[in-house]
Amino acid sequence: MKYNHKRSTVVLATAAIAVGALAGCSSGSGDDASASGSGAAAGGTYTWWDPYPQHTEGSDWANRVQQCGDEAGVTIQRTAYDTTALTNQLLLSAQEGTSPDIALLDNPAVSTLASTGALTTTDELGLDTSAIDSNLLAAGVLDGDTYGIPIGANTLALYYNKDILDAAGVDPASITDWDSLNAALAKIADTGNKAITFAGVGTEEGSFQFLPWFWGAGADLTELNSPAAVEALQLWVDWLNEGYAPQSAIQNSQNTAWEEFLDGKTGFVENGTWQVNAAMAADFNTGFITLPAIDGGAAPAPTGGEFIIAPVQSDTSRYDVTRQIVECMTTTDGFVQTADTFAYYIPPTAEAQAAFLDEHPELQVWVDAVKAAKGRTSDNLGTDYPLISEQLWTAVQAAMSGAMSAQDALDAAQDAAVAATGE
Repeated sequence: MKYNHKRSTVVLATAAIAVGALAGCSSGSGDDASASGSGAAAGGTYTWWDPYPQHTEGSDWANRVQQCGDEAGVTIQRTAYDTTALTNQLLLSAQEGTSPDIALLDNPAVSTLASTGALTTTDELGLDTSAIDSNLLAAGVLDGDTYGIPIGANTLALYYNKDILDAAGVDPASITDWDSLNAALAKIADTGNKAITFAGVGTEEGSFQFLPWFWGAGADLTELNSPAAVEALQLWVDWLNEGYAPQSAIQNSQNTAWEEFLDGKTGFVENGTWQVNAAMAADFNTGFITLPAIDGGAAPAPTGGEFIIAPVQSDTSRYDVTRQIVECMTTTDGFVQTADTFAYYIPPTAEAQAAFLDEHPELQVWVDAVKAAKGRTSDNLGTDYPLISEQLWTAVQAAMSGAMSAQDALDAAQDAAVAATGE
């Protein structure tokens, strides 16, 4: 399948909304945290937009942003938006010539902004990205150019209820591939407990949760109906048919799947880094393992998290200070501070990951998961990803509900994806 990245602004805005906030993003909901920063900066003030309205003026995050401005000798005027609102505001400001100097943007939307010509490349800004893990940086690559730097990443793994696994005689360390996982699920089901739950909802969250199994089987988003893709979808269908997963998984969001897990009667749940603190506070013993690929090793799970980007400015002399601010936010210490601020965002460099693990050695599984992770818009899919993802979650819904076989559902998805993206 060949994908065309030349799309209208209207389509791009729709795409941005489609890949908007998941439960794994740090953004809260609601209105802007402040009304300032709506226009291009001037003089000694640089504008900064981010999707963290929960971190208001005077918070550690806001103070850290301002500190980087202080080090560059300027004042930062910060505005916080909800994740989806931020993407739309960035698209609008690019059209009106009022873009902020710096923004933090949900990684699947980076290619949306880049494809409109609204962003500078890291080369244009003079930023060194050589230390950034390539699998994380790839979410910001379009047609060979890199737009921005990931400030960290979260992703998915399997949480488990240790008490249930112990009762079933399951050692989580023994789960290394799909066969060993299925064997464990069968043992748990035999105890009368639910074996596993996940989010199969017909939205981007459903695709987000299915992709580790899809990619872990060796499938590719350019061929939705490959034998590997069918095998991945059949895995979820079999879990429902065998009674390992509840029928509610078809409509579960990531939050509702997590609530099912917290009832203490479910062995495993697929969920993200953002639930680490909640797991530690559960009424039962918990742990986590990486999502296994079909034949072993860690499956590539999709990355969540934001990129720090620099929108295009008419006054290019501003870029030098912009670069200084970005560099201040992306030091090793800066990455670790971000990780601690946003529910354990995993840093994107080996040095920062090592420093993070010095503080949180119990989170090695999440570092391993992020090292194996993959951006949803990687492989140069760019703004075509939302169109493909919609067909993928539609196929998942059709197969899990029993309306179609896995093969037929994915055949239909492939045809629809080709029609939507063009040959």
